Amino acid sequence: MNLELAFFPVTLERLDDLRRFSERHGKFRWCSCMRWRMSSTEFQRSSKECRAASLEELVRQGTPVGVLAYLEGEPVGWCSVAQRDSYAGLERYRALPRLDDKPVWAVVCFFVDRRVRRQGVTLGLLKAAVEYARSQGAEIVEGYPVQPGNHLYTYMGSPETFRKAGFRDVTPPGQARLVMRYIVPRSKE
Repeated sequence: MNLELAFFPVTLERLDDLRRFSERHGKFRWCSCMRWRMSSTEFQRSSKECRAASLEELVRQGTPVGVLAYLEGEPVGWCSVAQRDSYAGLERYRALPRLDDKPVWAVVCFFVDRRVRRQGVTLGLLKAAVEYARSQGAEIVEGYPVQPGNHLYTYMGSPETFRKAGFRDVTPPGQARLVMRYIVPRSKE
């Protein structure tokens, strides 16, 4: 089955869609993609309602948070993408230190409605996330995928999906966690 999907950045105009997606997907709502945006202590002390409200507040402030996938006008998928320095937890996570001082946008989470899984939604979301980051001036987009079956990081995407989207493995020798980067082509003006 070939899905006819549309992808849009989450902006104030799409806040109701994000809220509807969150309310329909309990696992997504539990985290509300705040695990990497908050420090570990903040995350542990917050409730799922607090995390959902925090994500919505970022949208109200105009902060990039991610993109939604739509099927027949309903949100069915999510990808978190934003400037890496907006992810307080990621910035402190020792297993994924910064590779350099270049400004990087980071893709840290995917969530796809079970009815449309394994139909290319994650790849579509990743490509839309790269395009959104590019439209916001990103020159590098980074991801931290894991091999399928690793339940600890199941929402971070697979290396194969990132490869299909044009990302390259840039993991430093000796580092256990995978780092993949997409270098945004410079526009020809």
